[in-house]
Amino acid sequence: MQKILVVEDESVIRTALRRLLERNEYNVSEAASVQEAETQHTLTDFDLIISDLRLPGAPGTDLIKKAGDVPVLIMTSYASLRSAVDSMRMGAVDYIAKPFDHSDMLSAVERIIADHPTARAESSRSPQSAEDSHPQATGFIGNCQAMQTLFSNIRKMAPTDSTVLVLGETGTGKELVARSVHQASKRAGNTLISVNCAAIPDTLIESELFGYEKGAFTGANASRMGLIEAADGGTLFLDEIGELPMEAQARLLRFIQEGEIRRIGSVTSRKVNVRLICATHRNLQALAAEGEFRQDLYYRINVLRLSLPPLRERGKDILHLAEHLMQVQLERLGKGPMELSPKAIQAITTYQWPGNVRELEHAIERAVILSEGDEIDNETLGIDLELVNINRIRGQQGGGVSTTPAAQQPRSISSDPTEDLSLEDYFQRFVLEHQDSMSETELAQKLGISRKCLWERRQRFDIPRKKAGSSSGTRRKKAAS
Repeated sequence: MQKILVVEDESVIRTALRRLLERNEYNVSEAASVQEAETQHTLTDFDLIISDLRLPGAPGTDLIKKAGDVPVLIMTSYASLRSAVDSMRMGAVDYIAKPFDHSDMLSAVERIIADHPTARAESSRSPQSAEDSHPQATGFIGNCQAMQTLFSNIRKMAPTDSTVLVLGETGTGKELVARSVHQASKRAGNTLISVNCAAIPDTLIESELFGYEKGAFTGANASRMGLIEAADGGTLFLDEIGELPMEAQARLLRFIQEGEIRRIGSVTSRKVNVRLICATHRNLQALAAEGEFRQDLYYRINVLRLSLPPLRERGKDILHLAEHLMQVQLERLGKGPMELSPKAIQAITTYQWPGNVRELEHAIERAVILSEGDEIDNETLGIDLELVNINRIRGQQGGGVSTTPAAQQPRSISSDPTEDLSLEDYFQRFVLEHQDSMSETELAQKLGISRKCLWERRQRFDIPRKKAGSSSGTRRKKAAS
């Protein structure tokens, strides 16, 4: 069972988190400050630390260095954007905005622990042994668990001659994987031929792959070697193999089975020694079941499989990759030093990147060209930060929130902080309990939200705001007494 330490000075939020995580089979410990976390617990014994950014005494970011290799998830508010970005720069694995939805917190916890499955074990390993077990593949930048697994699998698969199937969304770097496999293999000194099956017309794909003899068809004025034959002794990379026409699939199947090809118009076959790597962003198994891809060919190419994670699932890799790509573009364009602004970092780490690494690369190139001065912001990246935040807030606030007006919902809000209440219930109870003694600004700060967000939630939950002067009057009475 994974161990999680929750560091939060608000007992309401701390208790809610503990109960939420324990219901999902995590072993949870608590602390109200960094000092309490240090004195009462051994930080390296945990798989994850979840800490509020603003704590009494030392800030939550102090835990990043004190925890060593244990990942730290920082809780903050959108009003504290720069602090959240600074915490990422200091090494926080991620941040989550308060108030958050249960599902968002659980997703973040699950993802982070999956990216650091042996954090406690790895903390006792030497850096050299960790590096040896997961060598970096050529051209790749990535430290998340999915990428480390990929590097390890490349190391194991590369020395063989078995066929490799690379799976991943468009723009994730499938050709880089093919090059890494080739360069780490015993065929590295020979040719790597790359073919995009989707870029060649159906009428030409067979002649391109298998070649043809003089006179085989109109316009064949001379014999021509095909790409498979040109890769003899080396590696053939067939990108987007899911787009290969059925006729070409049948010929390719024979090449894989027999290790020989026959040029179009020829009566004799030629033996070739080619290592095959295929890639696709499509579900070949589903295509085979629907009759759009040959099942026998699918079984032949699905020998060794490498899966590339989408960029949105690679955690801190996104920021590291963006900074690396920025340096590459600065050198290529001969421009002076630049850095990403806090808003640019927030945009990069919260945007979904449907085009993956390729989209990020183009966004960084555009931003470097258009930016003036020494800072890149989200506008030159072409990312609408307001839209990104709206989508994220909807995701955080939308899950589990009833569409029925709060005034029509019977709620029994107990004063017992250990009650199994939703975060919406906790919000209401906190506001009702403290609005007589706190101003709107103080309430918003304690809840980790903006005044505007506080007002919007008052409207949603039908919690009327006290008349002006009532809270200050109460404070004056307390001061007078």
